[in-house]
Formats: sequence, structure tokens, C-alpha cells
Amino acid sequence: MLAAAATSIHPEAPLDGLTVGEFPEPEMREGWVRVKVEAASLNHHDLWSLRGVGLPPDRLPMILGCDAAGTLESGEEVIVHAVIGDPAAGGGDETLDPKRSLLSEVYPGTLAEYVSVPARNVVPLPDGFTMEEAACLPTAWLTAYRMLATKSGLAAGDTVLVQGAGGGVSTALVMLGKALGLRVWVTSSNESKRAAALSLGADEAFESGARLPERVEAVMESVGEATWAHSLKALVPGGRIVTCGATSGPNPAADLARVFFLQLSIVGSTMGTREELWELVGLLGRTGLRPPIALSVPLSDARQAFAALQTGEFVGKITVVP
Repeated sequence: MLAAAATSIHPEAPLDGLTVGEFPEPEMREGWVRVKVEAASLNHHDLWSLRGVGLPPDRLPMILGCDAAGTLESGEEVIVHAVIGDPAAGGGDETLDPKRSLLSEVYPGTLAEYVSVPARNVVPLPDGFTMEEAACLPTAWLTAYRMLATKSGLAAGDTVLVQGAGGGVSTALVMLGKALGLRVWVTSSNESKRAAALSLGADEAFESGARLPERVEAVMESVGEATWAHSLKALVPGGRIVTCGATSGPNPAADLARVFFLQLSIVGSTMGTREELWELVGLLGRTGLRPPIALSVPLSDARQAFAALQTGEFVGKITVVP
């Protein structure tokens, strides 16, 4: 089958390790189902995999991709949940299973004509969604939903600051934040991305690191070192940072004096549960929100999609269609 896979590791030039070509169909395990992929979407996780982060050479070749929507052999249309884990091992939350992984880390991913997953890792696709819209949800949008709805402690009317407008998670944070009744502020060093965030519903957009008109109840962080100091200074006493990534580096100055003196909370968040994915689908169904798609390409042109992802010069998601 046609697929896009990591075939070698190149930390400085990740696309050098990308191969688009014929690969074996995924192995069927007991209790798993095969999904014909109708649409998939890219995430920065795919570029990190090509750099060797979370994907050691002994697992190569590895079909990339976490996200997909497609059809079962029965004809049922489904969304693929990307977290492969046992809820029982995580106290009811598969993301807390010590052995959990994402598709394309241990098991072949979704940038292919077919993907195999545990039966619990598919959720029905309701009417009103295109396959490409649905394929944008399992990583970026689910991550954003969990950060806001489960981890943030925010209530309607509170103000949340989203660091680094433009990417898949930050775009979802803006749109979902408004849907949940929050006042949403964003930052970016890029004027066009600030404008795009405003067009998606953000209440205010600021230069990265700019002094804010007032402090906020929570900050959503995926940038890391470049924005961490600003995030801490942006919080009201008792405020909270929810962090899901560190694209600019994972080791900022902690500023512990500020953390304990102002009683700030720092909460980690990774992906979400199957139940949260279903909640997210329901919220989008009720509100009519849909992920903005910046670029869609055939699977045979997946290299073009990866090149666009690497530049970061877009707002929204990139989809790939077998």
C-alpha cells in the first residue's frame, strides 16, 4: 500500500528521512480493526519523529501520522483515536498508562491507505463533518480541548492567554476557548498570524512578550523557553499554566520564587482520552465549529505537505488524502 514513512533519522534535516512509497499493510492483531484511511492530517509530532525524538532507529521503517478518519470494513465511518493505551493501567485514563504510545511511535501510523488500531480506538463519525475535518481532531484539537476543558480550571468569562498563534493546537485553543465562553488573548511575533487569530475569534492579539493590559487566569503553553518567562508574569496570583509542548526548548528558567510566592500552578497535558475525543466531537457538532484547513494534498505528494509543515508559514491544519 502507499504510505509515508520514516526510513532514516536526520535530526537537522528531517525530510531527508521521509520516504513516500509502497509499504506492507498493517498487521492485524486480536481485538484490532482495520480502517481504510479517507483522510489524515500532519502534526509537528511527525517532524519530531523524523528527527528521532521518540522514534529510535531500531523501529524503522515506521509509517508516520497520528490522525485519521476513514471507514471500517463494515462501511461505518469513524475517527481514529491516536492514543494506544490501556485505561485500566492509567486509573481510567489511557494517557496515564505508563506504556501508552501514539500511533507512529510503536505501531504504524495513519499516513497510509490503511491503518490498524484497537477496536476501542475508533469513534463514530457523526453527520456534518467531512473526512478531512474529522482527521484534524485526534491530536491538535483533542490536545487543545483537554487543556481547556479538563486541565485549565477556567470558567466562562475568565481570560486565557494562548502563546504562539498559528499552529494547529493554538488555532484550536482560540476557537474552542471562545466556544467555551472564555475571553481569549493570543501572542505571536508574526503580524499575519495575529491577524488570523483575530479573524478566528480571539479577543486581543499581542506581540510576543508584550506587556498585557491585565493579568490572566491561565496561559496555554506549547512554545517553551521562548515564552515561559512571559507566561509566568502574565498570571494572576493563583493562576495556572497548562503546557503541552516546548517547541522552542524544554528547559527555561523556572523562576520558582514567582511560582511559590504567587501560588501559581504548572500543569502538564498530553493528548486526551477517547471520551474527551467524543466530547470534542459533540461540542463541534453543537456549535458548528470546524478546523480550518490550510493545505490539502494527495498522499503521493506527502513530501509537499511535510515541507509546508516545516516552514510553519500557515494557519490551521495540513491534510493528506490517500
